[in-house]
This record gives sequence, C-alpha cells and structure tokens, in this order.
Amino acid sequence: MEFGFTTAAYIVAAVLFILALGGLSGQESAKRAVWYGIIGMALAVFATLIGPGAGKWFLSLVMIAGGGTIGWYIAKRVQMTEMPQLV
Repeated sequence: MEFGFTTAAYIVAAVLFILALGGLSGQESAKRAVWYGIIGMALAVFATLIGPGAGKWFLSLVMIAGGGTIGWYIAKRVQMTEMPQLV
C-alpha cells in the first residue's frame, strides 16, 4: 500500500478518536462514542499492519494476542467497583 492510504486512515482514525472523547461527556452519546473509538482503533491497527514497512505480520499478531490475553486476565480479576482505577 501507499503512504497516502496509511496517512488518510490515520487522519480518519484521529477524527474518530476525537469524536469518541467528545461523545463520552454525555450519557446518551456514550454508546455511540465507544463505537467511534473501537472503529478508530481498528482502522489504525489495520492501516499499520498493511502500510509500508509492515513485514512482521506474525510478530504483530502474537503481540496483539498476548496483550489481549493479559488484559482479559487482569479485567476478570478486578471487581466492577475497582474498574475506574484499572483504566
């Protein structure tokens, strides 16, 4: 892929992150804001993995899986009332 696609994807992801942060200020818009953040992060990761210079797919996937596993384990051990401190 070209640098143009990667740059455009990063810009769109940044806009989605800004919308997510702004949407978290209200209770009604919080669900939509979370989805903006999820889509923005997925787009940024996708652009990074297919962008120029991304040749270590296996290592990237191993690191993502490892981080997800550690995060899942920690989140399962924390009580719901302690969740804000975890984040």
